[in-house]
Amino acid sequence: MSVVTLAQASTIVDAALKKAREMNTHPMTVAVLDAGGHLVAFKREDASGILRYDIAYGKAWGALGMGFGTRTHFDRAARQGVFYTALASISGGRLVPVPGGVLIRDANGHVIGAVGISGDVSDKDETCAVAGIEAAGLKADPGAAGA
Repeated sequence: MSVVTLAQASTIVDAALKKAREMNTHPMTVAVLDAGGHLVAFKREDASGILRYDIAYGKAWGALGMGFGTRTHFDRAARQGVFYTALASISGGRLVPVPGGVLIRDANGHVIGAVGISGDVSDKDETCAVAGIEAAGLKADPGAAGA
């Protein structure tokens, strides 16, 4: 089984932040977790809010915890509020069900980690996460709308 390496995670973070600057987003915070939910790389831009780390981590952790990107969480949470309230409780509040939590897959499609980004609207967060993952030569899996 593959794992996301520090070199890959560093590339993901830097490329995601580069994309954010190209898009002129608000200051971003990026967290890359390995498949076991452990932090591999993290950066917080100047003036990024103090909750942004927890949100970014929660997006990545939630994607890993349920096995799909947070775009899917977002759609399901709207339809299954009671279930997502339970998930928030049992996860200790670590699950953030909005876009911006993207699974990292290797060439064989295996999940090797996840990226969580917070700082702007969720769609822009997700776009930056995908750009970072692709820059590292890996496959981004943000989840599917309507899933």
